Amino acid sequence: MLSVFIDFKSPASCLALEPTLALADETGVHIKWLPFSVRPFSIPEEKADENVGERHRRVRAIAQRDTHLHCAKVQGREMHFSQTPAGSEAALAAMAGLDGDPVPFIRAAFAAYWTEQADLGDEAVVAALLSSVQTPLPDPQSAGEKLVSIRSGAEESGVFESPSYVIADQLFVGREHLPWIRSLIEAGKVA
Repeated sequence: MLSVFIDFKSPASCLALEPTLALADETGVHIKWLPFSVRPFSIPEEKADENVGERHRRVRAIAQRDTHLHCAKVQGREMHFSQTPAGSEAALAAMAGLDGDPVPFIRAAFAAYWTEQADLGDEAVVAALLSSVQTPLPDPQSAGEKLVSIRSGAEESGVFESPSYVIADQLFVGREHLPWIRSLIEAGKVA
């Protein structure tokens, strides 16, 4: 089994979705999708008196955004970065509480966040997304408790970023490791 930790506000998680699904389809590995909250992606504002470190962080964030936009274009998907990133906690809690296949909700949530800048921290927005994919709304209290438990376990396992992959007791951060993950699966090293 391949455990994949994602956050809807992570552009890298959004871009990892379809390649990860393709990997699972091609290799037959089962994916366990898990919510993991990360800081929202943002580009620091340019300041007249910024120091070298501040300029470096700003320029690096611009380069990361441009790389994500290029990858989105290659995948044929829309991706828009907001000046004020929205939250994702309500959607992550809902994902934690879902029964059955979470992929339709995951796709809808990524599309809403990255094309419409939907606030996935708003429970009404999340309820509408769940309804749009004919998925029942999970119990908010138990879903919230499950999210806290998943987050705690993930942090204990060393997860700190999204997407993160755990397979054969190994942690991989980022979709760039999918070829290595594929080689583990094909070599039969997955329990």
